[in-house]
Amino acid sequence: MEKERLFSEFPAVSTQEWMDAIIKDLKGADFNKKLVWKTPEGFNVNPFYRAQDLENIAYTDAEPGQFPYVRGNKTQGNDWEIRQDFHVSDIAACNRLAAQAAAKGAEAVGLCVKGVNSLAQIEQLLAGIDLTHTAVHFIGSRNYSETLQLFTEYLKKNRIKPEQVKGSINFDPLAYALLHGDYYQSLEKNIDEAVALFKDYAELLPNFRLLSINASLLHNAGAYGVQELALALNWAVEYFSRLTDKGISIDLIAPKTTLVLGIGSNYFMEMAKLRAARLLWAYMVREFKPGQDNSKAAFIHAEVSTWNKSVYDPYVNLLRSATEAMSAAIGGANSIFVSDFSEALRDSDEFSARIARNQQIILKEESFFNRIVDPAAGSYYIENLTAEMAFHAWKLFLEVEEKGGFAACYENGFIQDTVEACAAKRNEDLAKRKIVLTGVNQFPNLNETEAQNIQKKQEEPAANGKFKTIRPYHAAQAFEQLRLQTEAFAQKTGKRPKVFLLTYGNLAMRKARAGFATNFFGCLGYEIIDNAGFENGEQGAKAALESKADITVLCSSDEEYADLAAQACPLLKGKTHIVYAGAAAEEEPFRALGVECFIHVRSNVLETLRSFQQTLIK
Repeated sequence: MEKERLFSEFPAVSTQEWMDAIIKDLKGADFNKKLVWKTPEGFNVNPFYRAQDLENIAYTDAEPGQFPYVRGNKTQGNDWEIRQDFHVSDIAACNRLAAQAAAKGAEAVGLCVKGVNSLAQIEQLLAGIDLTHTAVHFIGSRNYSETLQLFTEYLKKNRIKPEQVKGSINFDPLAYALLHGDYYQSLEKNIDEAVALFKDYAELLPNFRLLSINASLLHNAGAYGVQELALALNWAVEYFSRLTDKGISIDLIAPKTTLVLGIGSNYFMEMAKLRAARLLWAYMVREFKPGQDNSKAAFIHAEVSTWNKSVYDPYVNLLRSATEAMSAAIGGANSIFVSDFSEALRDSDEFSARIARNQQIILKEESFFNRIVDPAAGSYYIENLTAEMAFHAWKLFLEVEEKGGFAACYENGFIQDTVEACAAKRNEDLAKRKIVLTGVNQFPNLNETEAQNIQKKQEEPAANGKFKTIRPYHAAQAFEQLRLQTEAFAQKTGKRPKVFLLTYGNLAMRKARAGFATNFFGCLGYEIIDNAGFENGEQGAKAALESKADITVLCSSDEEYADLAAQACPLLKGKTHIVYAGAAAEEEPFRALGVECFIHVRSNVLETLRSFQQTLIK
C-alpha cells in the first residue's frame, strides 16, 4: 500500500528559493556573519536545514536498537533510570536520604561508601532500601573489591538473589589520576585490580557494571562537547585495550562499562552529543571485534552540569537543570542524575533532593518523555548537529591515539592542556558576557545576599602528584567572589558602594543605557540609584554628589553625550568615579573631562568590575 503524502497540494520550494528570500530580507548584510552560528566546538551551524542535508548521513536508515545505535538501544519506549547520588560520608545520613529517595520515586541511588569497611556498616548504609526494586551504585571508594565483597555478603545474609540486583561501582583510576596528578598505586596495578573485579564479580553480579568513564569531569572542568566525547573514547580505549590484552573479553567489558557524560544548557547540542556518543562508541567497540551486537551499545549515564550552577539566584539552577534533564531524556540517556539546585551552597537535604527527583518524575509521569523511542529522530537540525559532533570528535580521538593514547597524553599533559584551553575560552566569554549566567553576570538580583547561606566549602582534590591535573569548577565563581567581597564590606561598614545613574536626554536611549549600567554594576551587588531623568547635566551632577555616590554613570544618547559631559563632569571630577555608558566614537575628549571608564557590550565586564572593586572595597 502506497503511503499517503501530506501537503502534496503545495508546490515544492527549492533551497535556492529559500536562500533568495533570506538574502533579500538581509538587505545587503552578510549571510555568514549574520545567520551562521560558529560553534566553539569547531563547526558552523546553518540557520535552516532541509531533507537534502540528510542524504549523506548514512545512519539515519538504522532503527532503534540497531547498529550504530544513534537512535539508542531501546526498542520499546524511551525509559531511563531516575538516579540520585548522595555524596555524604556520614553513613546514617547517606542512608536516610537514599531510603527517602527510593521510597519517593528514585529508581536508583548512588551511595558514598567512603569509610564503609564492615558488614555492619554496609547493612546500615542499605537499611530500608529494597534492592530488588532500586538499583544501587557505589561511589567514593578506594577499594571497590572490598565494597563488592561486603555487598555480596549482605545479599547472601538477606537471601537476595544476585541476579535480582542492578547497579554499578564507580571504578575509574584514570579519573582519580586526572584530579590528583597521579595514579593510586600505578596504572598497571589499577588494571590488575580491574581484571580481578571482572573475574570475581562479572558472573556473580550479572547486572552490575564494574567500570566507569567519568567524562563528566571534563565537562565540569570547562571542556566543550567535542573534546568531552573524543577524550571519553580515548579513555575507554585505554581501559579496553589493556583489559583485553590481559584476557578479559570485550563482550564482558563493554556491557559492564558506564559512560558518564555531563549535560550542559545548550539544549539541542546536548541531545546531539548523546546521539553522537552512541555512534562513536559503537564504531570504537566494533574495532575490538566483539561477538555480540549488544556489546557495541553504550550505556550512558547523564549528569546535569555542575559547571554552570550558581550560588547567587540559586533557584535559576532549577531552570538550568530542567532543560538539561530534558536534553538527556530526548537524547536517549540510559540513566540521569539531576543534582540539587543548591549544590553550590550546601550538601543535599531532603527538600532539595525531592525537587531534583521530581524534575525527572515530571518528565516521565506528566510530560511522557519516556513514551516515544528516539523523539529527536529525523530532525534535520539535530541529525546534522549529531553528524558534525561525531566528525569533529572522531578527528580529535584519532589525534590522541596517534600521540600514544589517553594515558600517554595524560602523562605528557596534552589532555589537561586541551581541557584548559576550552576553559580559558569559556572564562573569557563569561567575562565578556558572550556566555550569560542569569543572576550572575547578567540580570542580577540587586538586593540578594547569599554569604550567610553558604554552608559548603569548595574543596580542591589533593593534587600533589607528578602530573598536571584538571580542575572542575563553577563558572560563576569569579563573579561570585567579587560579590561576596561586597557582602563582607557591607557587613563590616553597614553600607554598599553606590552607583548613581545620571540620566539625560532621549528617553529611550537613557533608559536603555541605565538598564545596561544597572545590570553591569548589579553583578557586584552595589546599590544602584536610578533616576527619571534630569533637565541638564549640572542638575544631575549636583544630585549625584548629594547622594554621595561612589560611581556616577552618564546615561544618554550618542548625540547628547558631549553636552551632558561638558555640563556634569567639571562638577563630578575628583569627587566620584565617572563612567560613560556606551562606546564613544572618540574617547579622548571625554577622558579629558574626567570620564574614567566606558562600559558597553564589548567590555570585559569581569576585569572592569575587579578594577572598581579594588578601588572601592578596602
